[in-house]
Amino acid sequence: MDPYDVIKHPSSTEKSIRLMESENTLVFVVDIKANEEDIRKAVEKVFNVKVERVNTFVSTRGTKKAYIKFSSETPAIDIATQMGLM
Repeated sequence: MDPYDVIKHPSSTEKSIRLMESENTLVFVVDIKANEEDIRKAVEKVFNVKVERVNTFVSTRGTKKAYIKFSSETPAIDIATQMGLM
């Protein structure tokens, strides 16, 4: 899959901002068919960073969210600033 097809957009809720600051984690809405390995590769390729862990969640609305924890070398707030979230 193309990385830009996997990652739809970042989530900018209060919870995602709190996770970004406390746990070095960003939340993205992703393609429903993408698995955790596809998401990991897409984020590493698009943002040129090292991903530590990916957890996914499918909501009752039919959207899929990916909670992406970055390595300690890469602060999530830097990536959010690069995307224009902060």
